[in-house]
Amino acid sequence: MKAKRVFILGTTGYIGGSLAVYLLERGYQVNSLVRKQTDVALVQQLGVHATAGILLENPDLPALFETADIIINVSDSDDPFMVAAILDALEGSGKTFIHTSGGGILGDKAEGQYAGEVVYTDIPENPLLERAGRVAIDKAVLAAAQRGIRSMVICPTLVYGKGLGLKKESDQIPTLIREAKKRNKAVMVGKGVTLTSNVHVMDLIALYELALEKGTAGSFYYAENGQTSFYAIAERINQVLGLDGEITSLSIQEAIRTWGPAMAHFGMGSNILASAEKARKELGWQPVHNNLLEEIGL
Repeated sequence: MKAKRVFILGTTGYIGGSLAVYLLERGYQVNSLVRKQTDVALVQQLGVHATAGILLENPDLPALFETADIIINVSDSDDPFMVAAILDALEGSGKTFIHTSGGGILGDKAEGQYAGEVVYTDIPENPLLERAGRVAIDKAVLAAAQRGIRSMVICPTLVYGKGLGLKKESDQIPTLIREAKKRNKAVMVGKGVTLTSNVHVMDLIALYELALEKGTAGSFYYAENGQTSFYAIAERINQVLGLDGEITSLSIQEAIRTWGPAMAHFGMGSNILASAEKARKELGWQPVHNNLLEEIGL
């Protein structure tokens, strides 16, 4: 049987690189486009065929995707020009396109002050202004199922665990660990009581494979397997680093100065609660990792 051919945007990143290695190990052919010529050799060391270039500067996108059965975007959740170009190039092709969103679309800007109660099972209808653009992109991808594209969206919540590609670490937990080392105390935004759903990177990339094999056009799938508070994360970081147990509470203004507004509000200070029941029922996804706190320090 001929190997399925996958084109991945984002193979130099944490999720994209892990996904590329995972699919290669399962017999897929993986191609990629990277921004820098210097990254080509690094990505090819993973076994991925890579070329350098800027997607929107390519004069013939249909030709770029011609040898792929499946196109997966893990490079940017927020670039409408890139996604529009991909959808236009794939229109009427019947090919699979999986776009990666992010749990920030559920953010409530709670500033660490209260625990959320709403658990989302589908794409939010009224996201905050700062994430409305991302949701609009997600909806356009889902609507592309009516344009002759087998289009889907996967929306990870907080991702953790050691990656398989060039970038081994995720963003949020390593960022908090670095800040704790700098201050000699773990940190949290506000009271740290905000809750975040989370998913291990190995479970997440298994979900991509199930979606490309079994997913229904126009489907939106959350990826999560458990939830925790940022206070509990800070406690665990203190424990792992052998610090004195005190936790520094950052005001939202301090958090913005430290990490920028997007990370402060949506990466560290919001309630991000989702249910992956749809992925479990429709795709048979069975995540096996469910303890982010134990993973910290491994």
